[in-house]
Amino acid sequence: MKALFKKPLATYLFGVFIVVFATGLVLYQIVDNIVILGSVLLTQFIILTLFLMHLYERYIRPIKKATSTIEEIVKGNYRARFHHPSNDSIGLLSAKINSLARNIGEFARHEKMQSEQLSTVIDNTQSGLILVDAKGYIHFVNRKFIHIFGGVPKDYKGHLYYDILENEIIHETVQKTFLYEKNVKEAFTHYKGIDKIYLEIVGAPIFNEKGMLKGAVLVIYDITEMKKLELMRKDFVANVSHELKTPITSIKGFAETLLDGTMDDKEASKEFLGIIYNESERLQLLIEDLLILSRLEKEDFQLVLSEINLKQVVSEVAMLMKHKMDKKKLLLSVNISDEAIIKADKERLKQVIINLLDNAINYTPVNGQIWINGENTKDEVMIEVRDTGIGIAQEALPRIFERFYRVDKARSRDTGGTGLGLAIVKHIVEVHRGDIQISSDLNKGTTVSVTFKKELID
Repeated sequence: MKALFKKPLATYLFGVFIVVFATGLVLYQIVDNIVILGSVLLTQFIILTLFLMHLYERYIRPIKKATSTIEEIVKGNYRARFHHPSNDSIGLLSAKINSLARNIGEFARHEKMQSEQLSTVIDNTQSGLILVDAKGYIHFVNRKFIHIFGGVPKDYKGHLYYDILENEIIHETVQKTFLYEKNVKEAFTHYKGIDKIYLEIVGAPIFNEKGMLKGAVLVIYDITEMKKLELMRKDFVANVSHELKTPITSIKGFAETLLDGTMDDKEASKEFLGIIYNESERLQLLIEDLLILSRLEKEDFQLVLSEINLKQVVSEVAMLMKHKMDKKKLLLSVNISDEAIIKADKERLKQVIINLLDNAINYTPVNGQIWINGENTKDEVMIEVRDTGIGIAQEALPRIFERFYRVDKARSRDTGGTGLGLAIVKHIVEVHRGDIQISSDLNKGTTVSVTFKKELID
């Protein structure tokens, strides 16, 4: 009975009471017996109330519950359900609402998953992305863009691109994309601290289904490495040309002098022939080093791996270089464990040690000292070549492994160096998946540390 006096049933009950009261007023005019009139009105009230309760429980209440369930679904609560026990039209409505909720929930989950996947891909792409609408407001920037230009996403989102982005090339790219309604490509440089970054920007217009311009997406590529490789290629060609030109010019010049009649002068001829021989030998060394580098850089380059005792290899190299060290009265100290055994290409490993030791000899003054140490761990072996030579300036260290880079160009040529030794060493270490580090102090000496893994795992 309490349910009768709760909203909204109490409202309907009040309506029934009005109907019964109106009926009583009509019947009062024609019925004289008050008891009979009251009994009729009470019976009518009870019948109408029972009918009302049946109607409310069977139709009105389920419809209200269905409406409430649909409101929850509209709000995004796709777990909301409406259960009705009967198989009538209300029961069918219940099944349809629940099916709709399940389908929308499944669709929402798929959409969320796809959105998250797309967001992850866009956010982790190696190109900067920025989305600008037709009015010039920024709607999206990804992680790479933030990495390049700094700040946080909220510094850009909701702002006009020309207010927040200072680079004029970006402004021009957006304007040209909107103006010509086609892809626009530009290139510019950007400074991040003291680092110079080369960037390429591509603006692509975005159209809606009616073909109207909706905005533009800007893709920013970091082409710094490509630019560096291009510069390295240009430098390499220039350096090779220069290095080849010098000995060829000397050989040609002295050969012409001999042909012009100097051959009759035996002493001059001997001197000129000696110079021609030395220059041709230098030319041969240069070409051999270039061929070694070329082989090392081939994708199909294969190492000939074997178990190598490091101490034994160093001893072999020391014997080869003994005469050169004795001429400069250099003292060599070798401290390598007998257990320092690695899996590597023996000829390439010897080449590393020869080049490092040769550099140490060339740049260490008379009566200097050189150390070759080996540090043996469970998984790695580190070879350290240290000298008391002239050293290398700190600003030159980052470029020391570049091809043809020489700290002291005149002295390098005097010692017969090609300028490719350390570049070859670096490549050999890299194909062995090792690591090389160099430290130096001017007029105190240089230390080169090379680390090899004991087992080279593919």
